[in-house]
Amino acid sequence: MDAILIGPPGSGKSAAGRLVAARRGIPFVDLDDAIEAAAGRPIPAIFESEGEAGFRSRERAAVAATVRAGQREQMSAAGRRPARFETGAGRDGDRDGGAINRIVAVGAGCIVDPGNRWRLFHAGRVLSLWAPPNVLLRRLRGAAARPLLTGRDPRLLLDGLLEQRARWYAAGEPVDASGRLISLAARIEERLSSTPPSGTSLLRAETPIGRVTIGDGDALPRLLEALAGLDARRIAVVSEPVAWRLHGERLASALSAAGLDVVTLLMPTGEAAKTVGAYARLVRSMAIARLERGDPIVAIGGGALGDVAGFAAATYLRGVPLIHVPTTLVAQIDSAIGGKTAIDIPEGKNLVGAFHQPRAVVADVATLATLPTRQRRAALGEAIKYAALGDEALFGLLEREAGSLARGRRAFGSGAMAELVERCAWAKVEIVAADQREQAGRLVLNLGHSIGHAVEAAAGYRRILHGEAVAHGLRGALAVGMACGVTPPERAERIEGLLAAAGLAQEPPGVTEDAVRKHLSRDKKHAGGRLRWVLPTGSGVVVRSDVPEDAVWAGIGAALAGRRGSGGAASVDRAADAGGGPGCAAGRDSPRAATAPAGPIR
Repeated sequence: MDAILIGPPGSGKSAAGRLVAARRGIPFVDLDDAIEAAAGRPIPAIFESEGEAGFRSRERAAVAATVRAGQREQMSAAGRRPARFETGAGRDGDRDGGAINRIVAVGAGCIVDPGNRWRLFHAGRVLSLWAPPNVLLRRLRGAAARPLLTGRDPRLLLDGLLEQRARWYAAGEPVDASGRLISLAARIEERLSSTPPSGTSLLRAETPIGRVTIGDGDALPRLLEALAGLDARRIAVVSEPVAWRLHGERLASALSAAGLDVVTLLMPTGEAAKTVGAYARLVRSMAIARLERGDPIVAIGGGALGDVAGFAAATYLRGVPLIHVPTTLVAQIDSAIGGKTAIDIPEGKNLVGAFHQPRAVVADVATLATLPTRQRRAALGEAIKYAALGDEALFGLLEREAGSLARGRRAFGSGAMAELVERCAWAKVEIVAADQREQAGRLVLNLGHSIGHAVEAAAGYRRILHGEAVAHGLRGALAVGMACGVTPPERAERIEGLLAAAGLAQEPPGVTEDAVRKHLSRDKKHAGGRLRWVLPTGSGVVVRSDVPEDAVWAGIGAALAGRRGSGGAASVDRAADAGGGPGCAAGRDSPRAATAPAGPIR
């Protein structure tokens, strides 16, 4: 396998990489050199003639070519065909052998692109070279011109780059890059002689709302890392039967083998875990097990399981540490992040809860390969919501890959699934970090959820998945926005195109308008007696509380019509006619509410 050297400008990737490769007698590949050779001109000239976008396009091509060449060399030496990437730990068996065939140094900004990271980080062992900003600046002063540092305050720009890219640099194995070149080369050699980590880490970030990690087959090492940070000796693993069978039992056994005292508590499946009775049995089981305030809860499962485990963590002994290991797509991109916890009561869903931020969220995209296609497809309703908030890169990803993301296999191999999880999850991190208790900006995350939650309730929380309901709610929000004159027709059509590409909300949900209207009146986003609507605009969303009744009815009608009944652009025009037009002055992602009794806790 390759040793991939990443790090900020001035960290010594090229110089140290050449020295280590020479010592080992193996090839050295400098990705910037490969780009210049292919272009026939230096990188500053590429930036001047093609801009950063042109350079990044050439960089992506160079990454793909470099990885393919490495695979061919490796498999040729082993007498085998190049293997296709497969998601999860254990793919590409040569990774486990630890032999380094090449040293590859990549540009400082190369790993910003999720596709580059997916290819490079799966191709070998990733070492992240890091040094203090003053050291980096001292080295950069005598270096050749750096296009992104030219004509600006180098220190301010460098600080900004380090802050922006820290979560990607931190995914690699850290190597201290300060000091002399000979010392750096020795530290790289020392790191390469140690046992390589299992799985592939893609992102690791310390945020105001806890540590967030995203990887492929790396749940166990990242979970152990999070627990080590808590100095945990005894933990409660809370899961549900399916997630326990597929993932939880293996992780719990590994935690026990690592010397931790593991208490296992199994909850009912889905929204049945969120009843008052099921919650009471959970916290009583914790008390019987004599769990103490410093003993963390590790929640392994989907959104409903995370809700009740989080509420137990928030309330047992007035608060214990919580770690989420989300195993469903909707949980990884949305519900596990943000600190909202809740259970349901007969009067409504999520009406009893607390804000309780997890210490860590460990998202392993490999677990998503076990999901039924319908669950992955439904989760795209939440992903489309994030795109509609204004993420153009996510919009493009969904337009290209919606079908494969639902079906799964190709999206795992290409890295599209990992990119989807990262873009959605990070968008939520940034929104929630700025508004942890939903006092202001966080409300935008409820786009599509007002009518969506009402559709779920009208269906009895049985026949429709949460993401499916959100998709119907998004169509309703488009109609309300058109009626109020805030949603341009072309934006509505583009979002409708995503719904169609994902295969969501194409048929009526089979509930009545009166039932949806009744449940909409109980929506928890009311303030001052008026419902606050999140409505799409040309490039994002706006929150309005002055939506007239006829616009609401237009939204409900569109949400319940299905794609064929909504009629695309024609329905948009009808929604505008039905509402007040310009005179209009302009949930939380939680799975289905409980109807079945809670099962036993073991």
